[in-house]
Amino acid sequence: MNLEDYMITMTAERTNFAEICYEKSDWVARITINRPQAYNAYRLNTLAELAAAFRQASFDDEVAVIVYTGAGDRAFCTGGDVKEYESQYTRSPHNYWKYMGLFNAYIESILNSGKPVIARVNGMAVGGGNESHLACDLSVIAEHAYVGQVGTGVGSVAAGGATQWLPIFVGDRRARWMLMLNRKVPAYQALEWGLVNEVAPSVKKDGGFVVHATPEQIGKAQKGQDGYSIDLSKLDEAVDALCRELIDKFPECTRYTKANANFWKDFAWHQTVGHTRDWLSIHFASWEPLEGMSAFVEKRAPGYRMLRERAAAGKSSEFPWGPYARECHSCGTKYLPDEFEFCGKCGARFNGTSSG
Repeated sequence: MNLEDYMITMTAERTNFAEICYEKSDWVARITINRPQAYNAYRLNTLAELAAAFRQASFDDEVAVIVYTGAGDRAFCTGGDVKEYESQYTRSPHNYWKYMGLFNAYIESILNSGKPVIARVNGMAVGGGNESHLACDLSVIAEHAYVGQVGTGVGSVAAGGATQWLPIFVGDRRARWMLMLNRKVPAYQALEWGLVNEVAPSVKKDGGFVVHATPEQIGKAQKGQDGYSIDLSKLDEAVDALCRELIDKFPECTRYTKANANFWKDFAWHQTVGHTRDWLSIHFASWEPLEGMSAFVEKRAPGYRMLRERAAAGKSSEFPWGPYARECHSCGTKYLPDEFEFCGKCGARFNGTSSG
Protein backbone atom coordinates (compact mmCIF):
# COMPACT_ATOMS: atom_id res chain seq x y z
CA MET A 1 0.00 0.00 0.00
CA ASN A 2 1.42 3.40 -0.95
CA LEU A 3 1.17 6.51 1.26
CA GLU A 4 -1.81 7.92 -0.61
CA ASP A 5 -3.82 4.73 -0.23
CA TYR A 6 -2.79 4.45 3.42
CA MET A 7 -3.92 8.01 4.15
CA ILE A 8 -7.27 7.36 2.49
CA THR A 9 -7.70 4.34 4.75
CA MET A 10 -6.61 6.23 7.87
CA THR A 11 -8.82 9.26 7.31
CA ALA A 12 -11.95 7.41 6.22
CA GLU A 13 -14.52 8.15 8.89
CA ARG A 14 -15.05 5.09 11.03
CA THR A 15 -18.57 4.24 12.12
CA ASN A 16 -17.86 1.02 13.97
CA PHE A 17 -16.60 2.46 17.25
CA ALA A 18 -18.31 0.78 20.20
CA GLU A 19 -17.50 3.12 23.09
CA ILE A 20 -16.81 6.48 21.47
CA CYS A 21 -18.37 8.64 18.77
CA TYR A 22 -16.47 10.32 15.94
CA GLU A 23 -18.03 13.06 13.83
CA LYS A 24 -16.49 15.40 11.28
CA SER A 25 -17.90 18.51 9.63
CA ASP A 26 -16.83 22.05 8.74
CA TRP A 27 -13.14 21.40 9.54
CA VAL A 28 -13.92 20.11 13.03
CA ALA A 29 -13.61 16.52 14.30
CA ARG A 30 -15.60 15.79 17.44
CA ILE A 31 -14.52 12.85 19.59
CA THR A 32 -16.89 11.82 22.38
CA ILE A 33 -16.53 9.16 25.05
CA ASN A 34 -19.90 7.44 24.86
CA ARG A 35 -20.20 5.67 28.22
CA PRO A 36 -22.56 7.97 30.16
CA GLN A 37 -23.83 5.02 32.21
CA ALA A 38 -20.29 4.78 33.66
CA TYR A 39 -19.74 8.55 33.90
CA ASN A 40 -17.62 8.27 30.75
CA ALA A 41 -14.92 6.24 32.47
CA TYR A 42 -12.67 4.55 29.96
CA ARG A 43 -11.94 0.85 29.68
CA LEU A 44 -9.29 -1.02 27.72
CA ASN A 45 -11.29 -0.88 24.50
CA THR A 46 -12.19 2.78 25.03
CA LEU A 47 -8.52 3.75 25.18
CA ALA A 48 -7.75 1.86 21.97
CA GLU A 49 -10.68 3.52 20.19
CA LEU A 50 -9.75 6.99 21.44
CA ALA A 51 -6.16 6.65 20.25
CA ALA A 52 -7.41 5.49 16.84
CA ALA A 53 -9.83 8.43 16.62
CA PHE A 54 -7.21 11.04 17.51
CA ARG A 55 -4.82 9.48 14.99
CA GLN A 56 -7.56 9.58 12.35
CA ALA A 57 -8.22 13.26 13.01
CA SER A 58 -4.49 13.98 13.08
CA PHE A 59 -3.94 12.55 9.60
CA ASP A 60 -7.03 14.11 8.04
CA ASP A 61 -6.37 17.35 6.15
CA GLU A 62 -10.09 18.10 6.29
CA VAL A 63 -9.74 18.49 10.07
CA ALA A 64 -8.38 21.76 11.49
CA VAL A 65 -9.58 21.43 15.10
CA ILE A 66 -10.45 18.51 17.38
CA VAL A 67 -13.14 18.87 20.05
CA TYR A 68 -12.97 16.28 22.82
CA THR A 69 -15.88 15.68 25.20
CA GLY A 70 -18.08 13.14 26.98
CA ALA A 71 -21.66 12.08 26.39
CA GLY A 72 -24.43 13.63 28.50
CA ASP A 73 -24.10 16.41 31.06
CA ARG A 74 -22.81 14.61 34.16
CA ALA A 75 -19.24 13.75 33.21
CA PHE A 76 -16.54 14.75 30.75
CA CYS A 77 -14.53 11.73 31.86
CA THR A 78 -13.91 10.10 35.25
CA GLY A 79 -10.73 8.29 34.26
CA GLY A 80 -10.22 4.56 34.36
CA ASP A 81 -13.15 2.29 35.11
CA VAL A 82 -12.51 1.35 38.75
CA LYS A 83 -14.70 -1.73 38.39
CA GLU A 84 -12.36 -2.98 35.66
CA TYR A 85 -9.34 -2.12 37.81
CA GLU A 86 -10.75 -3.98 40.82
CA SER A 87 -11.87 -7.05 38.89
CA GLN A 88 -8.79 -7.45 36.69
CA TYR A 89 -5.64 -5.63 37.71
CA THR A 90 -5.72 -6.26 41.46
CA ARG A 91 -5.84 -9.94 40.45
CA SER A 92 -3.28 -9.74 37.65
CA PRO A 93 -1.03 -6.74 38.34
CA HIS A 94 1.40 -7.41 35.49
CA ASN A 95 -1.46 -6.81 33.05
CA TYR A 96 -1.75 -3.25 34.34
CA TRP A 97 1.63 -2.60 32.70
CA LYS A 98 0.02 -3.57 29.38
CA TYR A 99 -3.02 -1.41 30.13
CA MET A 100 -0.74 1.56 30.84
CA GLY A 101 0.82 1.07 27.42
CA LEU A 102 -2.59 1.72 25.86
CA PHE A 103 -3.24 4.66 28.20
CA ASN A 104 0.11 6.24 27.34
CA ALA A 105 -0.57 5.83 23.62
CA TYR A 106 -3.96 7.51 24.10
CA ILE A 107 -2.52 10.52 25.96
CA GLU A 108 0.25 10.87 23.40
CA SER A 109 -2.30 10.73 20.58
CA ILE A 110 -3.69 14.00 22.00
CA LEU A 111 -0.29 15.58 22.57
CA ASN A 112 1.03 14.54 19.15
CA SER A 113 -2.09 15.13 17.07
CA GLY A 114 -0.63 18.19 15.35
CA LYS A 115 -4.03 19.87 15.65
CA PRO A 116 -5.37 22.06 18.46
CA VAL A 117 -7.56 19.99 20.78
CA ILE A 118 -10.33 21.73 22.72
CA ALA A 119 -11.67 20.05 25.83
CA ARG A 120 -15.43 20.58 25.99
CA VAL A 121 -15.83 19.91 29.71
CA ASN A 122 -19.52 19.07 29.91
CA GLY A 123 -19.38 17.59 33.42
CA MET A 124 -16.91 16.41 36.03
CA ALA A 125 -13.36 15.75 34.86
CA VAL A 126 -11.72 13.75 37.62
CA GLY A 127 -8.83 11.32 37.92
CA GLY A 128 -7.66 10.29 34.47
CA GLY A 129 -10.44 12.49 33.12
CA ASN A 130 -8.67 15.56 34.43
CA GLU A 131 -5.39 14.22 33.06
CA SER A 132 -7.08 13.83 29.68
CA HIS A 133 -8.33 17.39 29.98
CA LEU A 134 -4.82 18.62 30.86
CA ALA A 135 -3.46 16.93 27.72
CA CYS A 136 -5.70 19.15 25.56
CA ASP A 137 -4.62 22.57 24.30
CA LEU A 138 -7.64 24.67 25.26
CA SER A 139 -10.54 24.09 27.61
CA VAL A 140 -14.06 25.40 28.06
CA ILE A 141 -15.95 24.17 31.13
CA ALA A 142 -19.67 24.19 31.84
CA GLU A 143 -20.44 26.06 35.05
CA HIS A 144 -21.90 23.01 36.79
CA ALA A 145 -18.77 20.94 36.11
CA TYR A 146 -15.60 20.59 38.16
CA VAL A 147 -12.13 19.06 37.91
CA GLY A 148 -10.06 17.12 40.41
CA GLN A 149 -7.85 14.15 41.23
CA VAL A 150 -8.73 11.07 43.29
CA GLY A 151 -5.62 8.87 43.24
CA THR A 152 -4.57 8.92 46.89
CA GLY A 153 -8.15 8.19 47.91
CA VAL A 154 -8.61 5.07 45.79
CA GLY A 155 -5.21 3.45 46.09
CA SER A 156 -3.42 4.87 43.07
CA VAL A 157 -1.14 7.74 42.06
CA ALA A 158 -2.23 10.38 39.56
CA ALA A 159 0.94 9.98 37.52
CA GLY A 160 -0.77 9.73 34.13
CA GLY A 161 -0.33 13.46 33.58
CA ALA A 162 -1.47 15.12 36.80
CA THR A 163 1.70 14.83 38.91
CA GLN A 164 3.68 15.89 35.85
CA TRP A 165 1.53 18.76 34.58
CA LEU A 166 -0.41 20.29 37.46
CA PRO A 167 2.67 22.11 38.81
CA ILE A 168 3.06 23.65 35.34
CA PHE A 169 -0.61 24.67 35.18
CA VAL A 170 -1.31 25.87 38.71
CA GLY A 171 2.00 26.00 40.60
CA ASP A 172 3.50 23.70 43.19
CA ARG A 173 1.28 24.41 46.22
CA ARG A 174 -2.00 24.21 44.35
CA ALA A 175 -0.85 21.08 42.54
CA ARG A 176 -0.09 19.34 45.86
CA TRP A 177 -3.43 20.53 47.25
CA MET A 178 -5.25 18.88 44.36
CA LEU A 179 -3.13 15.73 44.30
CA MET A 180 -2.96 15.03 48.02
CA LEU A 181 -6.37 16.21 49.24
CA ASN A 182 -8.45 15.16 46.22
CA ARG A 183 -10.80 18.13 46.60
CA LYS A 184 -13.07 19.30 43.81
CA VAL A 185 -12.08 22.44 41.90
CA PRO A 186 -15.29 24.15 40.74
CA ALA A 187 -15.52 25.84 37.36
CA TYR A 188 -14.72 29.43 38.33
CA GLN A 189 -11.90 28.35 40.63
CA ALA A 190 -10.52 26.29 37.73
CA LEU A 191 -10.67 29.45 35.59
CA GLU A 192 -8.88 31.51 38.24
CA TRP A 193 -6.16 28.87 38.57
CA GLY A 194 -5.56 28.61 34.83
CA LEU A 195 -6.92 25.09 34.42
CA VAL A 196 -9.51 26.24 31.86
CA ASN A 197 -9.84 29.13 29.41
CA GLU A 198 -13.55 29.89 29.76
CA VAL A 199 -16.59 29.07 31.87
CA ALA A 200 -19.93 28.73 30.09
CA PRO A 201 -23.24 29.15 31.97
CA SER A 202 -25.06 25.82 32.13
CA VAL A 203 -27.59 26.11 34.96
CA LYS A 204 -31.08 27.28 34.05
CA LYS A 205 -33.94 28.38 36.26
CA ASP A 206 -37.37 28.58 34.64
CA GLY A 207 -35.81 28.89 31.18
CA GLY A 208 -33.18 31.55 31.97
CA PHE A 209 -29.48 31.00 32.63
CA VAL A 210 -28.15 31.47 36.16
CA VAL A 211 -24.66 32.98 36.24
CA HIS A 212 -22.41 31.96 39.14
CA ALA A 213 -24.84 29.29 40.26
CA THR A 214 -24.49 28.12 43.85
CA PRO A 215 -23.69 24.48 44.70
CA GLU A 216 -27.32 24.13 45.84
CA GLN A 217 -28.60 25.44 42.50
CA ILE A 218 -26.26 23.12 40.60
CA GLY A 219 -27.51 20.17 42.64
CA LYS A 220 -31.14 21.04 41.89
CA ALA A 221 -30.38 21.49 38.19
CA GLN A 222 -28.75 18.08 37.98
CA LYS A 223 -31.81 16.56 39.62
CA GLY A 224 -34.29 18.65 37.61
CA GLN A 225 -35.86 20.12 40.75
CA ASP A 226 -37.73 23.40 41.38
CA GLY A 227 -37.55 24.59 37.79
CA TYR A 228 -33.78 24.14 37.52
CA SER A 229 -32.12 22.30 34.64
CA ILE A 230 -28.79 21.80 32.86
CA ASP A 231 -28.40 23.33 29.40
CA LEU A 232 -25.14 22.97 27.41
CA SER A 233 -26.02 25.35 24.57
CA LYS A 234 -23.75 28.13 25.90
CA LEU A 235 -20.92 25.62 26.22
CA ASP A 236 -21.38 24.66 22.58
CA GLU A 237 -21.47 28.32 21.53
CA ALA A 238 -18.18 29.00 23.30
CA VAL A 239 -16.49 25.92 21.86
CA ASP A 240 -17.75 26.67 18.35
CA ALA A 241 -16.42 30.24 18.60
CA LEU A 242 -12.95 28.92 19.45
CA CYS A 243 -13.15 26.47 16.56
CA ARG A 244 -13.93 29.26 14.08
CA GLU A 245 -10.93 31.28 15.28
CA LEU A 246 -8.57 28.31 15.08
CA ILE A 247 -9.74 27.29 11.60
CA ASP A 248 -8.69 30.71 10.30
CA LYS A 249 -5.03 30.27 11.26
CA PHE A 250 -2.27 28.71 9.17
CA PRO A 251 -2.19 24.96 9.81
CA GLU A 252 1.57 24.32 9.79
CA CYS A 253 2.27 27.35 11.96
CA THR A 254 -0.40 26.11 14.38
CA ARG A 255 1.08 22.61 14.42
CA TYR A 256 4.58 23.83 15.23
CA THR A 257 3.26 26.29 17.80
CA LYS A 258 1.62 23.35 19.55
CA ALA A 259 4.81 21.30 19.36
CA ASN A 260 6.86 24.07 20.96
CA ALA A 261 4.27 24.96 23.56
CA ASN A 262 4.26 21.27 24.55
CA PHE A 263 7.94 21.38 25.51
CA TRP A 264 7.53 21.31 29.29
CA LYS A 265 4.60 18.91 29.14
CA ASP A 266 6.57 16.55 26.91
CA PHE A 267 9.68 16.86 29.06
CA ALA A 268 7.87 16.09 32.31
CA TRP A 269 5.88 13.28 30.67
CA HIS A 270 8.78 11.44 29.09
CA GLN A 271 10.99 11.83 32.16
CA THR A 272 8.45 10.04 34.34
CA VAL A 273 5.97 7.93 32.39
CA GLY A 274 8.21 4.87 32.00
CA HIS A 275 8.90 4.30 35.68
CA THR A 276 5.34 5.40 36.48
CA ARG A 277 4.08 2.53 34.36
CA ASP A 278 6.35 0.06 36.15
CA TRP A 279 5.60 1.34 39.66
CA LEU A 280 1.83 1.38 39.19
CA SER A 281 1.78 -2.17 37.82
CA ILE A 282 3.85 -3.42 40.77
CA HIS A 283 1.75 -1.43 43.24
CA PHE A 284 -1.39 -3.20 42.06
CA ALA A 285 -0.08 -6.27 43.90
CA SER A 286 -0.32 -4.46 47.25
CA TRP A 287 -3.17 -3.88 49.70
CA GLU A 288 -3.80 -0.17 49.02
CA PRO A 289 -5.40 -0.50 45.55
CA LEU A 290 -7.21 -3.66 46.63
CA GLU A 291 -8.76 -1.88 49.60
CA GLY A 292 -9.38 1.45 47.85
CA MET A 293 -10.96 0.03 44.72
CA SER A 294 -12.93 -2.67 46.53
CA ALA A 295 -14.35 0.04 48.79
CA PHE A 296 -15.33 2.08 45.73
CA VAL A 297 -17.10 -0.87 44.12
CA GLU A 298 -18.75 -1.88 47.41
CA LYS A 299 -19.73 1.77 48.13
CA ARG A 300 -18.13 1.88 51.57
CA ALA A 301 -15.45 3.97 53.25
CA PRO A 302 -11.90 2.70 52.64
CA GLY A 303 -9.85 1.53 55.63
CA TYR A 304 -7.20 4.25 55.48
CA ARG A 305 -6.59 4.24 59.23
CA MET A 306 -6.68 0.44 59.37
CA LEU A 307 -3.64 0.20 57.11
CA ARG A 308 -1.82 2.92 59.05
CA GLU A 309 -2.60 1.20 62.35
CA ARG A 310 -1.32 -2.13 61.08
CA ALA A 311 1.97 -0.57 60.00
CA ALA A 312 2.30 1.27 63.33
CA ALA A 313 1.74 -2.03 65.16
CA GLY A 314 4.52 -3.71 63.22
CA LYS A 315 2.17 -5.71 61.02
CA SER A 316 2.04 -5.81 57.24
CA SER A 317 0.18 -2.99 55.53
CA GLU A 318 1.12 -4.37 52.13
CA PHE A 319 -0.48 -7.84 52.32
CA PRO A 320 -3.95 -8.54 53.78
CA TRP A 321 -2.76 -11.67 55.61
CA GLY A 322 0.87 -10.73 56.14
CA PRO A 323 3.99 -11.49 54.09
CA TYR A 324 4.33 -14.87 52.42
CA ALA A 325 6.67 -16.21 55.10
CA ARG A 326 5.10 -19.43 56.44
CA GLU A 327 5.98 -22.99 55.57
CA CYS A 328 3.75 -25.91 56.52
CA HIS A 329 5.69 -28.68 58.25
CA SER A 330 2.89 -31.12 57.56
CA CYS A 331 2.73 -30.90 53.76
CA GLY A 332 5.76 -28.74 52.95
CA THR A 333 3.82 -25.94 51.26
CA LYS A 334 5.86 -22.70 51.23
CA TYR A 335 5.05 -19.01 50.91
CA LEU A 336 1.85 -19.10 52.95
CA PRO A 337 0.66 -15.81 54.50
CA ASP A 338 2.28 -15.16 57.89
CA GLU A 339 -1.04 -14.49 59.66
CA PHE A 340 -2.69 -17.76 58.62
CA GLU A 341 -3.47 -20.05 61.55
CA PHE A 342 -3.97 -23.09 59.32
CA CYS A 343 -2.30 -24.32 56.17
CA GLY A 344 -4.32 -23.28 53.16
CA LYS A 345 -3.50 -26.52 51.39
CA CYS A 346 -3.68 -29.38 53.92
CA GLY A 347 -5.47 -27.63 56.80
CA ALA A 348 -2.82 -28.35 59.44
CA ARG A 349 -2.76 -25.94 62.36
CA PHE A 350 0.34 -23.78 62.67
CA ASN A 351 2.27 -23.61 65.93
CA GLY A 352 2.42 -19.82 66.06
CA THR A 353 5.74 -19.18 64.34
CA SER A 354 6.25 -18.10 60.78
CA SER A 355 8.07 -21.36 60.07
CA GLY A 356 4.78 -23.26 60.57
